[in-house]
Amino acid sequence: MNNVSSIFLRVAICMIGIIVLFLCFFWLPWQARVLAEVYPEYAHLQYPLLIGIYMTALPFFYALYSALKLLHYIDKDTAFSSLSVKELKTIKLCALLICVLYIIGFFYLSSQQAGNPVTFILGIFIPFVSACIAIFAALLQKLLQKAIDLKSENDLTV
Repeated sequence: MNNVSSIFLRVAICMIGIIVLFLCFFWLPWQARVLAEVYPEYAHLQYPLLIGIYMTALPFFYALYSALKLLHYIDKDTAFSSLSVKELKTIKLCALLICVLYIIGFFYLSSQQAGNPVTFILGIFIPFVSACIAIFAALLQKLLQKAIDLKSENDLTV
């Protein structure tokens, strides 16, 4: 892979991780506190929501780590290996887990009558994006596995 594009992708992944980490540690607790003060009838949801969002951050960061490992395999010219397929599977499973956790959170908020239009939009948008990422990772995983199978078959026939 081109060294410049590889460095760019690594920097982009790291920046995404840093921004989300900053949001998790500083912005989210502050926002939860403010919303609990503005809407005291929903103050009891402050910590369950924070815990739920932090639970979705774990697979998110693990998927970012898997993406960095995938870039490492590409840089080492071992992109067509079972290790790359494994990392794509990990990214797919992390995206599916995020999707499921947000759907559970959406239903939890709905059961608490804490829904508003923004909650509804986020409750649909985030799982949809996560599902799209999971589908794309699954397609890449299947495509890469086919390429590996063809390569090994080609190596055996020569």
